[in-house]
Amino acid sequence: MEKLSERTITERLEKFERWQYKDGAIEANFTFKDFREAFSMMTHIAFECEAHNHHPDWTNVYNSLKIRLNTHDAGGVTEKDFQLAHSIEEIIL
Repeated sequence: MEKLSERTITERLEKFERWQYKDGAIEANFTFKDFREAFSMMTHIAFECEAHNHHPDWTNVYNSLKIRLNTHDAGGVTEKDFQLAHSIEEIIL
């Protein structure tokens, strides 16, 4: 996958309300009812990540989940990151 330009990333993010470009990755923060719901979503997302063979950097504290996506092999954000972000959005919504 080819690394996308910052302009392309910014344009693509217009379709992703929760996501922003920061420090070479796209990232989003999600808040859930409680830890159980957050962890359940993480588990569901993990299976989707495995299907995409693409894995996020993420952190979970109680009911919050922060997800950062970039393609390490390309040294930045690629189409692969936007595909996974879209899948994550479908899972959470």
